[in-house]
Amino acid sequence: MIAQHAQILVVILPLLCAPLVLLLGKSRIAVWFTVGVLSVNALLTWWLLLQVLTIGTLRYSLGNWPAPWGIEYRLDPLGALLQVMIASIAAVMAPFLRKLLAEEIGSSRQYAALVAFILLTAGLLGIVATGDAFNVFVFLEISSLSTYALIAIADKRDALLASFRYLIVGTIGATFFLIGIGLVYILTGTLNMDDLAVRLPEVSHTNTTQIALIFVTIGIAIKAAIWPLHAWLIPCYSYAPRGIVAFLAALSTKVALYALARFLFGVFPLADMPIGSVLLEILQLLAIAAMLIGSAAAIAHSNVRAVLAYSSVAQIGYITLGLALATSAGVTAAIIHMFNHAFIKGSLFMCIAILATGSGKHTLESLKGLGHRMPIVGIALLIGGFSLVGVPLTSGFISKWFLITALVQAEKWIWIVAVLLSSVMSIIYVWKIVEAVFDKSDDKQVRSYDLSVDIPIVLLAAVSLYIGINSSALVSTAEQASKWLLGMP
Repeated sequence: MIAQHAQILVVILPLLCAPLVLLLGKSRIAVWFTVGVLSVNALLTWWLLLQVLTIGTLRYSLGNWPAPWGIEYRLDPLGALLQVMIASIAAVMAPFLRKLLAEEIGSSRQYAALVAFILLTAGLLGIVATGDAFNVFVFLEISSLSTYALIAIADKRDALLASFRYLIVGTIGATFFLIGIGLVYILTGTLNMDDLAVRLPEVSHTNTTQIALIFVTIGIAIKAAIWPLHAWLIPCYSYAPRGIVAFLAALSTKVALYALARFLFGVFPLADMPIGSVLLEILQLLAIAAMLIGSAAAIAHSNVRAVLAYSSVAQIGYITLGLALATSAGVTAAIIHMFNHAFIKGSLFMCIAILATGSGKHTLESLKGLGHRMPIVGIALLIGGFSLVGVPLTSGFISKWFLITALVQAEKWIWIVAVLLSSVMSIIYVWKIVEAVFDKSDDKQVRSYDLSVDIPIVLLAAVSLYIGINSSALVSTAEQASKWLLGMP
């Protein structure tokens, strides 16, 4: 029975968990109940991934209404891989959040934050699980509303302002996306994404379809923080509660990029649309700008969270560039980096959160010498930094190797120079952080932490090392996912 309904359970379990955690209130049972539910959810996603890789795309009709009349959940290789990423990181970070939320926002708000965290997880999983275009909007809003609450829950002026700013920008993005979906519904009379892929080629020449594509792309690009639509991301990553920003940085933009890839390649007939090739060229230019401008801004800042935020803008550029190549090799590289960067950036933000505890500051000066006092966190930070740069034997090297290979195949020589230049720039800002954290001249006193904080950091850092050494499973899954996304045999 569980196996039969596993596809829907992955989304339903966290949705059911949220009100139960609220009812349990301040009891410690609530925290470990959340960890237990999210751990079970992660195991379900791993099982579903194995099923998809073995037997192909999985479909689940809600209420026994077959598609396209009813809402269908559709799990393909890319969706299954993203679900594993979301559920695994959520399960690993839950104990980490418990500790930091209690310290930063107090026990009275800790459980409200935990409820919003669970709903955010459910929203992200729903975006990946559903095969209905309007449901993508619904789950996008569930995740966004939860994010607004999580950023503002610290009740600090900067965090409130960042949350309000994201609310305004996020609402504009959601409106653009919804208008685009409304236009394609008017044209085709369906919201099922597979059905849209069949019907839209018949009207691909119309202006309405072109406009719908533009609206959907802009709407998702805002959520994905694609340059220059990234302005909301910097204050959110800089001022959100330390325990929350690691999860947001790891997953939110990656799921939005997944949605963009699915609509560009799985719904709209780009090859038949006059604007299709132009749109891909524009995305490539924006991706290059993101890599260079984001890296330059990261070098210029002394606030470590701002450095990592601008670094995320650059890394989103790598993923966008791979997708915009619209080749099997390019999309494969984008998927690999989508997965790798989630673990890299989640690990880095977790490390900074721990190092900043006590002082509450995130400047390079305030973090000096803390790597010697907290060696586990320091080593994890070093691994994450090396991965971000793309040092061999780390997951970041695998990502950049496949992206450069895809660019060589596409004969995009100038883009290769831009990628290499951005990588050199990342050495500069990563070294700034590493040098400060391991500065022997500053001997700060820090509090000790229990294993519930150290273990998640070690696990995420270990993923970066493991993929750097043995990436065959990830590469194989990404290649299968890219071929499915592009409709290749």
